[in-house]
Amino acid sequence: MVKRRSSLSKNVFIVYIYKQNHFIQRNCSIFVCFHKNQLLVKIEDIELGEFPILLAPMEDVTDPPFRYVCKLFGADLMFTEFISSEGLIRDADKSVKKLDFDEFERPVGIQIFGHNIDSMTKAAQYAERANPDLIDINYGCPVRKVVAKGAGAGILNDIPKMIRMTEAVVNAVKLPVTVKTRLGYDEEHKEIVEIAERLQDVGIKAITVHGRTRTQRPRIPADWTLIGEVKNNQRMHIPVFGNGDVTDPVTAKHFKDTYGVDGLMIGRAVYGNPWIFRDIKKYFEAGELTPTPDIQERIRVSKIQLERSCIWKGERRGIMEIRKHWGNYFKGYPHFKPFRQKLMETDTLEGVHKVLAEIEEFYA
Repeated sequence: MVKRRSSLSKNVFIVYIYKQNHFIQRNCSIFVCFHKNQLLVKIEDIELGEFPILLAPMEDVTDPPFRYVCKLFGADLMFTEFISSEGLIRDADKSVKKLDFDEFERPVGIQIFGHNIDSMTKAAQYAERANPDLIDINYGCPVRKVVAKGAGAGILNDIPKMIRMTEAVVNAVKLPVTVKTRLGYDEEHKEIVEIAERLQDVGIKAITVHGRTRTQRPRIPADWTLIGEVKNNQRMHIPVFGNGDVTDPVTAKHFKDTYGVDGLMIGRAVYGNPWIFRDIKKYFEAGELTPTPDIQERIRVSKIQLERSCIWKGERRGIMEIRKHWGNYFKGYPHFKPFRQKLMETDTLEGVHKVLAEIEEFYA
């Protein structure tokens, strides 16, 4: 084993370890393995590949059945739906149920949110007992009822508290802690470059930055220039992932090549489209766009999610849970409304399979 030490910046040093024909670059938060001219991003000992594509945590969307099909198509890191710290420490059924994940999903993070520092540290410890790979803090949710309590993106109005909360959570658990946040609260307070540094200084191991402020709506284009500034800040030595307007392989490659981030997080573009992870990776590797999945493939994959949903919550509840996904799976198909109505009304697995068979025959 040969070790070489070099200076990354004034305050950060990297150790290069030569072992078994490859170098491992190490600092306090991230390993980057050099092997066959490839860089492998790691969060501590969690290996994520050369350029990881992450599934964003989304309420009422990224439950275990949907995460399962996303993993089938190559999601490199996934997160639970965000979990209320207050609900978790009070053993609220809905909050505790969100801790569920399958071993197949790994690496997986549990995401928590809240406004009270003590509750957040206790919730992090509670979540740690579920044995995820990491704990993620949500500082990005823009929903009014969350923000009004000073949670989610609301904490961007109180950066000192945000830093104290993060440090408390980091110190409360043994797992790596990561953060998902936004550029700032509003146009006048886009402070993400400084915020990212301060969060890193109190111990987070990776950060995902959404390219909008809390007050901006999705129709406003994401500002990736500031995400790029976070990544290219010489003081940053943890992985920086970008999020916002990654809609297809072409936009994914543009953001990858232009802003130098360590990976991308996919949000709304995954609705009814778990294939996006595979498609992006194929485009990166070969420059080829994958044909849109045909009706048979859409039915095959939606059946997998349906069956996993029924296993997770029972037949009746599982069927109800997947109803919000049908419109996304078959978006763009003409004359689909009558079939969607049938799917929304059917409450047995046999009945859903019958409707899916009708759909396949109609559009074949």
